[in-house]
Amino acid sequence: MCGILAVLGVADVSLAKRSRIIELSRRLRHRGPDWSGLHCHQDCYLAHQRLAIVDPTSGDQPLYNEDKSIVVTDNILSSGSHFQVNGEIYNHEELKAKLTTHQFQTGSDCEVIAHLYEEYGEEFVDMLDGMFSFVLLDTRDKTFIAARDAIGICPLYMGWGLDGSVWFSSEMKALSDDCERFVAFPPGHLYSSKTGALRRWYNPPWFSESIPSTPYNALLLREMFEKACSFLVMCRSVVNDGSSVIKRLMTDVPFGVLLSGGLDSSLVASVASRHLEETKAARQWGNKLHTFCIGLKGSPDLKAAREVADYLNTVHHEFHFTVQEGIDALEEVIYHIETYDVTTIRASTPMFLMSRKIKSLGVKMVLSGEGSDEIFGGYLYFHKAPNKKEFHEETCRKIKALHLYDCLRANKATSAWGVEARVPFLDKSFIDIAMDIDPEWKMIRRDLGRIEKWVIRNAFDDEKRPYLPKHILYRQKEQFSDGVGYSWIDGLKDHASQHVSDSMMMNASFVYPENTPTTKEGYYYRMIFEKFFPKPAARSTVPGGPSVACSTAKAVEWDAAWSKNLDPSGRAALGVHDAAYEDTLGEAPAAIDPVSDNSPRPAIGGNLVKPVASATAV
Repeated sequence: MCGILAVLGVADVSLAKRSRIIELSRRLRHRGPDWSGLHCHQDCYLAHQRLAIVDPTSGDQPLYNEDKSIVVTDNILSSGSHFQVNGEIYNHEELKAKLTTHQFQTGSDCEVIAHLYEEYGEEFVDMLDGMFSFVLLDTRDKTFIAARDAIGICPLYMGWGLDGSVWFSSEMKALSDDCERFVAFPPGHLYSSKTGALRRWYNPPWFSESIPSTPYNALLLREMFEKACSFLVMCRSVVNDGSSVIKRLMTDVPFGVLLSGGLDSSLVASVASRHLEETKAARQWGNKLHTFCIGLKGSPDLKAAREVADYLNTVHHEFHFTVQEGIDALEEVIYHIETYDVTTIRASTPMFLMSRKIKSLGVKMVLSGEGSDEIFGGYLYFHKAPNKKEFHEETCRKIKALHLYDCLRANKATSAWGVEARVPFLDKSFIDIAMDIDPEWKMIRRDLGRIEKWVIRNAFDDEKRPYLPKHILYRQKEQFSDGVGYSWIDGLKDHASQHVSDSMMMNASFVYPENTPTTKEGYYYRMIFEKFFPKPAARSTVPGGPSVACSTAKAVEWDAAWSKNLDPSGRAALGVHDAAYEDTLGEAPAAIDPVSDNSPRPAIGGNLVKPVASATAV
């Protein structure tokens, strides 16, 4: 993960302007402490702060071709195209194989982008498999494009100066002072200076929110997730295996897994540990996976994470923090994550503290479990989904908003300390498969023993070669801000109450007419945010609206009682936490065997379905 700042079409090309852009770029240095670079072409500036994950020795900025007629800011430039990237391209080896007439100067995964642009023009972005935000300047005609990955894993902001200049930055802090207006660049979009407009390049079937009807295939779901995870660590040295965790094992530096002990992070750790021996990383750094967890002493996550780590035989690092230490970090956290959203700040603070500890150990890349709850309806409020149509539409809404919440948190809380977070659940191919499942299979059905995220739990319920202990595989959802210790949220509320008076709340709608805070905790965070980012454009980058247990505003309508108990904590989904399964607490629901073709399968209506012929179809 890196930091980029592009300023295009400035009126002032003086040395003072160059110095100002360098100064603004330094605000992103936490994202890329390994090297920095600035490339100038007439009235265009491309500044970069590099975090070296892939090819750390030869990817410094700027890069040149043989006769230095081609310059690369960040990772590439070709045929007069100046280019800067924040992110990782997991399928770069596969793409390079298609570009046989091009000469590559480095081992950087991002160098492929410039050559794709030469071959395909602006239409190449959908070919990229990875997480990225980039700006490309074609000096032949002084046109430029900017693009962001499908889900918005990598942050990107776009702004406009009074002099007619267009700005792009990885974080708001690098452009907020100098732009008259700025916005969050939408995920899955491309901006072209030729048209002066944004267009969506990512158009998956689920985006329309129409209800899919594909039967649940447990083995396919498992295979796609394994590929997504492992490719993240190993694709430089091995393979064109398209799996989700495997993809994210692409690295030339020490890495680990953020392990809370919940389902999502535990599956990531389990899959990564199984495939680690196959990777270049194992040969360089050892074949035992490192895992990391943080919490208040005695918190649910610490206990569960330790148990998973012992089961997987990882090198486990357990970090503790106190409520006061978290409160002391709040201003710094809000400065880095650039939001005043309550649940994001609650969860970002322990992640921010943990990332500092992780970096101190020499680790620069981690895998994390974001995205699963949005894809599979894992939040506790999904228990109240009235039907599969509402369930599916809510998952679509949640995925579309990830860049404003969990992706923002995971990226900025780790990047604050020069650590890159990769998220296998948000692999494009995996999302396509998971979102094509008939949502009836994702619905919480107590009568069939199905708790939240049953389809992914069941897919990894392998009796012959278990991925996880049963009680971990079927552990009920704990939101990260809850799992680190319930007294964390209580402590935040108490602290806010000491700093925000009743009269301040009474006049909140006048002081903050946009996204008016409804709680003292929200008001407190808003005050801190406005201190760092006082412009109206900044507050408009943060979403608002009612929420219960991380729901969208629409889902609050599912239960009339929720409107009286609006809080993003999972505890706000009354009646579904723990007690909802008290009859079977500690027991795992009966699993569907994803491999064997002779086990009975519960049908959607509760009756048994005859086994199918194929061993891979469930």
